[in-house]
Amino acid sequence: MGRRRNKGRIVNGVLLFDKPSGGSSNYMLQKVKRLFGAAKAGHTGSLDPLATGMLPICFGEATKISAFLLDADKRYHLSCQLGVSTTTGDAEGEIISSRDAGHIQLADIEPVLVEFTGEVEQVPPMYSALKHNGERLYKLARQGIEVARKPRQISIYEIKPVSLQAGILELEVACSKGTYVRTLVEDIAARLDNYAHIIALRRLSVGPYSAEMVTLAQLEILAEQGREALDSCLLPIDSGVADWPDVHLGADAAFYISQGQAVLVPHAPTSGWVRIYNHNKFLGVGEVQEDGLVAPRRMIQSCV
Repeated sequence: MGRRRNKGRIVNGVLLFDKPSGGSSNYMLQKVKRLFGAAKAGHTGSLDPLATGMLPICFGEATKISAFLLDADKRYHLSCQLGVSTTTGDAEGEIISSRDAGHIQLADIEPVLVEFTGEVEQVPPMYSALKHNGERLYKLARQGIEVARKPRQISIYEIKPVSLQAGILELEVACSKGTYVRTLVEDIAARLDNYAHIIALRRLSVGPYSAEMVTLAQLEILAEQGREALDSCLLPIDSGVADWPDVHLGADAAFYISQGQAVLVPHAPTSGWVRIYNHNKFLGVGEVQEDGLVAPRRMIQSCV
């Protein structure tokens, strides 16, 4: 049998997709991929079905930088209902506990938010995609099974109170990867000797991206105008690592690094990850080794 060919066209770039509420991230990814007629695409970290907002979608060679966006910091705007807890920590779950929260004021909440800012430990929720003995936790939770989870260290860079009206608290949160905002809300409420669950969650930014997003409805209109109109929404591949230092290679060094060899780059950073260019053409990303050479890590095939 011959090798199976990928269906679809070659598309390279990053789309800042504005995910709507009500569908999984993978479901939305597949819809967008079909609109573009793309052979290869992947998203950079799931949003819950309830959640909306920034879901960067990497097409083609851009999938090589998707892991870096998965690990990137995020910013969210959220609304939570005080006084009620649910099985899932959001409005999709069943109510399990309730308590009067009418006495809680923003002045009571603000000192608690300070306590949760910085390096904190968080126990992942049962309704998550983490695995226990090879099984997704959310699958166990749906069977009524709860297992012990180890706390993980996360970083909360900022929690900004927005408003509190009729028991609905709005917050803006900037955090590191691995942060479960549902759990954060529950933990904040517990410190107030109360309950809470998320009723609306919107991701505002991912890593270097905080620009305007494109909705599904906008993409569907552009799709009627043709592929060039769709492709005009794509950002260049190196935009995903725009906050990294860059190094520029001559023709010889560019050739050797494209062959998988580490190269000497004058005035390069002494450590860490770098963007690699040749005559302003993005070649990929590399890492500075202990010997000072820049080693290739994720090279962009269409550009070398």
